[in-house]
Amino acid sequence: MKAILQRVLSSSLLIPPSPTPYSSAGPGLVVLAGISPTDTAEDAEKLASKILALRLWDSAEGQRWKKSVTDIQGDVMLVSQFTLFAKTHRGSKPDFHGALGPDKAKPLFDLLVSKVREKYVSERVKEGVFGAMMQVALVNDGPVTVEVDTEIGRKGNRKEGEVDGEKVIEKDDQ
Repeated sequence: MKAILQRVLSSSLLIPPSPTPYSSAGPGLVVLAGISPTDTAEDAEKLASKILALRLWDSAEGQRWKKSVTDIQGDVMLVSQFTLFAKTHRGSKPDFHGALGPDKAKPLFDLLVSKVREKYVSERVKEGVFGAMMQVALVNDGPVTVEVDTEIGRKGNRKEGEVDGEKVIEKDDQ
């Protein structure tokens, strides 16, 4: 699983055509999570733990990177995001074949959400609607934005690299 974590002051999620927010959150994290064909329940567990443990806030004394979202009792908004697996190094049309299809990805995304709720305060965990076209609004704090990938470094899975100066992640078939 791959996720982009953004430290935010607030966030909201609309599902058009409704003008009413489907979900909203206060200070905490917006997590855009993508699922690949090699992801498992173990990846959902690992990502849930990482989301809650990453120290992205300063301490009250001003020490950098000392507190996690759980330490500050912040909200976590999880949004499914298959486009994180876009391949863009050829041509101008993104290739999304690196993402798991929706029928198989939804149970893993649901598992990720349930693991975050299980490990944290359920009422502080918000989510979008899997597969829906959504409008996510957020006020970035910092800005602080980090990428987490549960598969990098595991044999037989994705590796980071560069093609024509652009960061890409490719499948390692060895």
